[in-house]
Amino acid sequence: MAKYVMWGSYCENVLEKRTPYRTAHLEGLQAQKDQGILTALGPTVDNTKVLGTYEAESEDAVRALIEGDPYWQNGIWTEYVVYEWNQVF
Repeated sequence: MAKYVMWGSYCENVLEKRTPYRTAHLEGLQAQKDQGILTALGPTVDNTKVLGTYEAESEDAVRALIEGDPYWQNGIWTEYVVYEWNQVF
C-alpha cells in the first residue's frame, strides 16, 4: 500500500461550527483507523490546519475518504491537498 499525506485548512470559528458534525466525523475516522487506512490525523494547535496520514490503494481512495467526511461535506475543512509520501523514518 502506498502512503499519503493530507494537509488541509479549517473554516473560521471551527470549534463552534464543527459541533453538529463532530460525532459522525470521529466515528468515521475511527472506522478508517480500525481498517488500517488512516494512520494519524489531527489539527494544528491553533486549529487552522489539519494533517492526516494514510495507507491506501490510491490517491483517489484517500480523496474519497476526505470528501466523504462530514467535515468536508459541511465546510469545516475548506481546502486540502494530498501528496504521495515516501516515509523514511
